[in-house]
Amino acid sequence: MRWQTDILGDDFEACSYQATGDDGVERTATLVRHVPKNDAGGTARSEQRPLPRRAVLFLHGWSDYFFNVELARFWTDKGFEFFALDMHNHGRSLQPDTHGGYVADLDNYDAEISKAIGIIGSLWPKQAGKPPLTLMGHSTGGLIAALWVSRHPGGAAQLVLNSPWLEMHGSSLVRRAARSMVRPLAKYRPEAVLRLPERGFYWRSISSEAEGEWTLDNKYRPPLAFPVRAAWLSAVLAGHSRVARGLRIDIPILVLLSGASENGMFWTEAMRRTDAVLDVNTIAIRAMALGRTVTLERIDGALHDVFLSPAHVRADAYARLNRWIRGYVLDEGGQE
Repeated sequence: MRWQTDILGDDFEACSYQATGDDGVERTATLVRHVPKNDAGGTARSEQRPLPRRAVLFLHGWSDYFFNVELARFWTDKGFEFFALDMHNHGRSLQPDTHGGYVADLDNYDAEISKAIGIIGSLWPKQAGKPPLTLMGHSTGGLIAALWVSRHPGGAAQLVLNSPWLEMHGSSLVRRAARSMVRPLAKYRPEAVLRLPERGFYWRSISSEAEGEWTLDNKYRPPLAFPVRAAWLSAVLAGHSRVARGLRIDIPILVLLSGASENGMFWTEAMRRTDAVLDVNTIAIRAMALGRTVTLERIDGALHDVFLSPAHVRADAYARLNRWIRGYVLDEGGQE
């Protein structure tokens, strides 16, 4: 693999690769890793001392990409080697002749996730074996991560979900109605654009170009998101149905959610301190169907991505994540 300096600066490297899915289609994905420099500004950490014993792989949400430097530093400070994956048709992996954000089946992500994990394992000395992996996903990436873990037992040691999109707003009845309407169109015109209301409220709350604090690349994270296409929505709804039936995940799971939602059609000040994308109460209920060991943390004042919330709120989120790590992520000797 050819690692190159990433768009996030000298402390990050990225490499793009091809992965072929079960459908025979080759897709481009990009793996990003955190390689903080030493205090003297010399060689990267991974070149001057052994790799940490653990790794974490982060999956972004829909119409999104990895950019949260603070999140990477948190995991690195906890003794993890941090990686993030820009999945195909997203972020660094966008190709000029493809639809941004498009996928016709969530299983199509399996090959690139599995290959990313293989690349991560190959960085460790053979005698050390593959490092225990924590898989982390946000929003649609959280749904994808949960589905991947359920189909690949043993592939990850822990699962961390940040506002995972596990169900439609309201209830399963809404999902079933939507799926029955979308499925025929997805079959015959999979790339058809659905004319849905455009809401840029979440982008407004996080982007430094509006009222947030985060510098975003609008090509990778559009203010109004990528167009919603029939097969993509059908794929997400199918994923929700699988979650509703129960995934039986047998590893520890952490789910972080905002304390409240604000999903109106017009901007309100409450959107500065709530999830303006998902129905968090519905997600909280559905999270219990993921597996046998699920920890649910509700964070007052959090945005859709709890780690993009105002500083004092995300400090609370990091404290809760750290507490969970201390309880569930232990080394072979039972120590932190």
